[in-house]
Amino acid sequence: MKLSYLWVFINIFLLSSCKSDNLNTISSVPKSLTEISAAEKIAFSELIWVIEDSRNSNSVYGLNESGEIIKELKITNAINNDWEDLTSDSIGNIYIGDFGNNKKDRTSYFIYKVKEPNGNINHTTAEKITFRLPAKLKQENFEAFFIYNNHFYIFNKEKTCKMFKVPNKIGEHEAELVSTFKLKGKQNQITSASISLDGKTVVLLNKKKLWKLTYFKEDLFFDGTIESLEFNHFSQKEGICFKDKNTVYITDERISLIGGNIYTFNINN
Repeated sequence: MKLSYLWVFINIFLLSSCKSDNLNTISSVPKSLTEISAAEKIAFSELIWVIEDSRNSNSVYGLNESGEIIKELKITNAINNDWEDLTSDSIGNIYIGDFGNNKKDRTSYFIYKVKEPNGNINHTTAEKITFRLPAKLKQENFEAFFIYNNHFYIFNKEKTCKMFKVPNKIGEHEAELVSTFKLKGKQNQITSASISLDGKTVVLLNKKKLWKLTYFKEDLFFDGTIESLEFNHFSQKEGICFKDKNTVYITDERISLIGGNIYTFNINN
């Protein structure tokens, strides 16, 4: 009897936790992809591109809106040390951010450039961009980035947000600290980021909400208007990208019976 009561309680908890008026579930992803850590739309492809977190395959996957794996592209010269986010450029290249650093013990961070992932191949090699932080700064754990004006803007996962800048150029670089900003709220660590195609809107993802940044000048993103948009939804959200100027795709990790889905969210409600 106690076991049945417990099962009823668990089901009520799951249903109430996942209820949302504004986060629209469009599909679940295959159970083989349990730790999706990013989502990206690229030029010349209708697919939603994802990767998994550390210790998983060194592959990029292209999913349709039904959550089916349409394309798997293995990166043969890269190791999934801690792949955390994806971004892309205007000609369809995709970039993998291998810069997770939970233990704060790594001093080199990598961005892998994958050319034409939508082509008729299943294996490819990537070009590598390496960056380090200035010597006077402590090491950071990064989970989010995007491309703007041919530079990567990379965000740490801390209560106080630090945004660094690295040129989109193959080779080794020292990251430039652009700004430091504390987002409002108790749980405000950033897990993914994206910028709209016109470069006028930035979204920063958190498991409970997103921040929408608009009306900024050049790369002073935090000097513009910042809106906090709550999800009213419980899961570990790890990936965000623009579907169109009004809508974003969001992905989350699968943890037991929670998550493992693709969602859409209207950022202009």
